[in-house]
Amino acid sequence: MTDPALPPRPLAEPPAPGALPSGGGASSLADGEWHRMHPLTPLFKGGLALIIVAGIVIGNLRDQLVYWFVAVLAPGVDLGEDQPDPGSDPFGWIIRNGLLVWALLALLIVLAVLVGAFWVQWRFHQFRITGDDVEVRRGLVFRSHRRAPLDRVQGVNLTRPFPARLIGMAKLEVVGAGADANVALEYLATERAERVRGDILRLASGARAARQAARDAAAGIAPAPRERLIQALNGGVTGMIEGVDHADLVPESVVKIPAGRLVGAHALSALPWIGFAFLAVGVALAVAAANVADDPGGLLLLAGTALGTGLPAVLTVFAVLWSQIARSLRYSIAPTPDGVRVTFGLFTTVTETLPPGRIFAVEVSQALLWRPFGWWSIRINRMSGKSMMQDQSSAGQQFNTVLPVGTREDVERVLGLILPDMPHADRALVWEHGLLGPAAGDPFRTIPARGWWRRPVSWRRHGAFVTAYALLLRRGRIWRRLAVFPLARLQGFSIAQGPVDRLQRLAWAQAHTVMGPVSGRVTGLERDDAVELLQSVSRGAVAAAAEDRSHRWMQHVAAAAPEREA
Repeated sequence: MTDPALPPRPLAEPPAPGALPSGGGASSLADGEWHRMHPLTPLFKGGLALIIVAGIVIGNLRDQLVYWFVAVLAPGVDLGEDQPDPGSDPFGWIIRNGLLVWALLALLIVLAVLVGAFWVQWRFHQFRITGDDVEVRRGLVFRSHRRAPLDRVQGVNLTRPFPARLIGMAKLEVVGAGADANVALEYLATERAERVRGDILRLASGARAARQAARDAAAGIAPAPRERLIQALNGGVTGMIEGVDHADLVPESVVKIPAGRLVGAHALSALPWIGFAFLAVGVALAVAAANVADDPGGLLLLAGTALGTGLPAVLTVFAVLWSQIARSLRYSIAPTPDGVRVTFGLFTTVTETLPPGRIFAVEVSQALLWRPFGWWSIRINRMSGKSMMQDQSSAGQQFNTVLPVGTREDVERVLGLILPDMPHADRALVWEHGLLGPAAGDPFRTIPARGWWRRPVSWRRHGAFVTAYALLLRRGRIWRRLAVFPLARLQGFSIAQGPVDRLQRLAWAQAHTVMGPVSGRVTGLERDDAVELLQSVSRGAVAAAAEDRSHRWMQHVAAAAPEREA
């Protein structure tokens, strides 16, 4: 995935003059040629540190700047003791020794060097899109070349950080298969990033259709740089206010989450932590009250203890709660020709497109406090292309959530998007027996009565069932969970016995898939049931993989169209 100083590969067949490339897409950027990032990319990647340094310097010069300002407006005013010492800082020393001209000259040289370094960094930071790969190369002295094969693309994320949104910039991240396998295109103009994302997904799908750039053709001429900057700023501010661009979702989002429901769901989830924080404050106050019972200043000590322990705990809980709510606001999910598009985020907006067949496991869950409201959430396992530490962070876990909170109807709509080929009979199993069951005629293999101690509360629910399409794992009574593992994308299945298992004729099983929040482990099954489950999964996975058409999905759609017409 990463090949330092790898020489660029020539195009196998250059496109004819005036013709769209065979692997091209909606924009002229998927033509196999090298293109540069946005000119402000070096500023966002390294120049922000200079702004921070400048802020620190200005903060240290506060007194000196105030003195100069007063001296200019009111030259006869004597500040007395408030007058700063001219030699108390380096700038005062420069002025006192008459080195101001040389200091300004040095500053200009430093700025020129920085501008030159930024220009070189931008000049040698390029990307190209061919019919086989997305490639990014950068660096002059220390070169790097990253390549993402299109047939291994797991998705394309478009992130708009808050500062970048103000000037109409976005970061594009091509999610590859493997750890640290992502290829980032940062930064591009938002409209340009949208076109590039569509090109990459169409190429990854196997499609070779190209659309005309209607806006550029209608305009006839490209706008001036100043006009482009003004349009980018206006579009960035307008997009930040309006939120998700629903015109970009084809069709519009199939799920609408009211803000009140989202806030209430996160508050109920954080309720145990809030209770723990108040409990800690109560214990601290009780200990302080016992120690100062006869002290006249005990009330002051109690007040200080309450502020010192309670305030940080409460602020921490509410800060975490707000960060989760802000990341989930303006949520939308919609089908597109390139896959399922999920958008979320209040300040930093993230748009992720999940192509068909790139979801390896799905879990529908319901917390105990959500049960009276009939709320559910959906998480998935998919290749994120990130390291294990990044994937397990709170921001990484956000990408694994495709439905933060929703009703049963919302869950059915989302499952229809992310598991479009699931048979209708399996969907009935999801609700009647999987999430709400067990019901009469339960097909799941569960823990026998002699193994109840492994799951004292949920042993009657804890179990597994395999269909021709997927492996279903049901867990939990207080926190209901149902995991669905499509057999076509299952990477392995194993069973094992420990010494206690052998004595009780039990076994545990493990469904192996990509790393993610959905667990594939089920324990305490009958030994014979576990062996039969292994054989059924093995046969079903081979048959499902042979019929799977999610690798280059649009090729199969195009091939099937003439057959349907005939």
